[in-house]
Amino acid sequence: MPPMAKHKFPQGLPTRQQVLDFIAQSAEPAGKREIAKAFGLKGTEKIALKALLKDMADEGLIDGNRSAFHAMGGVPKVTVLRIVEIDEGEPIAIPDSWNPEDASPPPRIRIIEPRGKQRDRNAALRAGDRVLARTEEAGKGWIAHAMKKLQGGEEQLMGVVELDGTGKGWLAPVDKRARNAVPISDLGGAEEGQLVLAEPAGRSPRSGMKVVAVLGDPLAPRAFSLIAIHKHGIPFVFPEAAITEAEAAAKLPLSEDQREDLRRLPIVAIDPADARDHDDAIWAEPDGEGGFNAVVAIADVSFYVRPGGQTDREARKRGNSVYFPDRVVPMLPEVLSADVCSLKSGADRAAMACHMHIDSSGNIRNWRFTRAIVRIAEVIAYEEAQRRIDESNAEAPAPSEEGVGGGGSHTQVETKVLQNLWSAWRLLEKARNARDPLNLELPERRVILDSQGKIAEIAMRERVDAHRVVEDFMIAANVAAAKALEAKVAPVVYRIHEAPSREKLTALKDYLATFDRKLSLGQVITPSLFNRMLKDIADEAEKALIMEAVLRSQTQAYYGPRNAGHFGLALGSYAHFTSPIRRYSDLLVHRALVDAYGLEQPRPKADLPATSGLSDRDRADLARVSEAISNAERRAMEAERDTIDRYVAAWLSGKVGEVFDTRVTGVQKFGLFATIIGLGGDGLVPVSTLGAERFNYDEKAQRLIGELSGEEFAMGQILKLRLAEANPLTGALKFEPVDVAEGVQRIERRGGKMDHKPRKQGKFIAGKRGRPSNIRHQGRKK
Repeated sequence: MPPMAKHKFPQGLPTRQQVLDFIAQSAEPAGKREIAKAFGLKGTEKIALKALLKDMADEGLIDGNRSAFHAMGGVPKVTVLRIVEIDEGEPIAIPDSWNPEDASPPPRIRIIEPRGKQRDRNAALRAGDRVLARTEEAGKGWIAHAMKKLQGGEEQLMGVVELDGTGKGWLAPVDKRARNAVPISDLGGAEEGQLVLAEPAGRSPRSGMKVVAVLGDPLAPRAFSLIAIHKHGIPFVFPEAAITEAEAAAKLPLSEDQREDLRRLPIVAIDPADARDHDDAIWAEPDGEGGFNAVVAIADVSFYVRPGGQTDREARKRGNSVYFPDRVVPMLPEVLSADVCSLKSGADRAAMACHMHIDSSGNIRNWRFTRAIVRIAEVIAYEEAQRRIDESNAEAPAPSEEGVGGGGSHTQVETKVLQNLWSAWRLLEKARNARDPLNLELPERRVILDSQGKIAEIAMRERVDAHRVVEDFMIAANVAAAKALEAKVAPVVYRIHEAPSREKLTALKDYLATFDRKLSLGQVITPSLFNRMLKDIADEAEKALIMEAVLRSQTQAYYGPRNAGHFGLALGSYAHFTSPIRRYSDLLVHRALVDAYGLEQPRPKADLPATSGLSDRDRADLARVSEAISNAERRAMEAERDTIDRYVAAWLSGKVGEVFDTRVTGVQKFGLFATIIGLGGDGLVPVSTLGAERFNYDEKAQRLIGELSGEEFAMGQILKLRLAEANPLTGALKFEPVDVAEGVQRIERRGGKMDHKPRKQGKFIAGKRGRPSNIRHQGRKK
């Protein structure tokens, strides 16, 4: 019998693979001590082993415990995962490295994010992020607990390819916060001038970027929204399964015996002139006692989009429709959003009807919810509805018992329908004024494109009474939905707007003190307090300043299952019910009403989910989906704002050098933020352009004050400024004073590496002067 080998494993510091082999073969827990003993390590080799094991843990190869792999095999217990999508508010990931011998697809792993304070410290995971995670088996699949977010995903950059005189590629980022171009090491087939997505080519900062996707011409029509869609990770292509299911759902018959027939009522939809999806329609008639009976008919989306289906999964992922000047990214496939669900005139449509009684004081005294069939009498643009009312002297006739169903010509009936709506609205307005919600005049920019997708006009959106009529009817229906669900102790997705925090109120108090105005923090803070404050200000410039400060003091509204009221609207209970085609929150409220009031319809014969109420998962816990749709809403708002900024910058790019009347909207130590009056283009005025002297920043007063001259720049101040830069790709604007003093630095054009091409000296390319970038500065050692 030959002698047994003394050492089973090669002696000396092992390689990564040798460590993995040892762990896999070990019959007992294999820690640092066991590995060191097996490979005969001593002294400094043990220190090197400790460092090796730490590196392997960071790389996700081991977890430091018994073995590197689960019993199921394939997925390490601690590994690096890449987020591929956000599903129902939860990140779904796959292994970052996946090279199986049988070419099987990578497993989809559900990521469990930290909760509580640890969750608050970490930004929410997004598609493309890489995380080090501890994985575990869960039934037939996998879940993973995120340990830490790794560099990589967040370093993905979108930009335009530029080539210098040597043919080397550079990426000019479209993010306005990035001023310098970065080198491209792998063009990936991209050509100069193309919009691309790129990510780091390696771990070293000197590795450069590699192009991973070519998006096309950055200045082509619809490119600005495409930039925002990719930058914010907005899903914009529907899976084939979702479209197929939506087409099947669109063919569902309406059960006339299971729905209230409201086709006799001349219900009208008042919407923007260019709207394609019509969620809501309204009707009202006098009750003979000084009040009105009203109906708010809302598209019955829950009948077509059922919980657990493919269309529903995609809608949850999107959270809402996103509206850009050049396109809409809908929450639902077009066959539903623009056709079957949309309340078009003259067509029978499924609706969720909110019946309300408005008393003579404008209060909603009772309500009921039904599933109905409606036939919209007319879809009218806001401006057209307002014109008709104005032409009929804007005064509704005295309320009568006849309602609007009687005879008369078609035009007379339409006018009477609108007059009744306006009369009912006057009562709702009376109740609104008594409630005294927060009243901030906030202008909204509107980008108008021509048929080629080019900018025809940028203007501030005009609000007329027709907007307020629809708005107050919708608010009344939203309140009714929340209270109807509360009456049944049913789950509610509330729309929550909390009162300003003490920290923000303290900052507002300090700011108001600079105007010799007081804000007592000992009193109950209500919207009417801010309204009275603004009403007492006669000077328009000062009013604009304080209105801006009040706006900044407000919290951001969000969705949640625990009611905290709506501060801005001065309402105790509020939910979103009126826009289920474009908001998932409203769809959840519809489903809750279906359950609470027994509004389920017969089971469909098509291959669709059987029910249209809340899923068991949502009924048990609405917090998770509420948080997900709140995040989706913020994502959409940022994307829409970014796109508007790019369009405004494109509009202004031909006006660089012109002088505009601007209003200062922000003050920081590095400069002013100003917006063009009547247009809304926001830009930076660097402090270096304000004068040759030093400017001190007074944070409480929100002012920059010249050290020598005493010249002050404050929020709300009206200034004539010259447009110095307008970059359509980033949306960035920069201004400078009309008269730049001698010795004051003018604004340099943004551009990093590509502002000028390298010049030739003889047969060599001349680089920039100074220390070469690859030679590090030898500073004093600390």
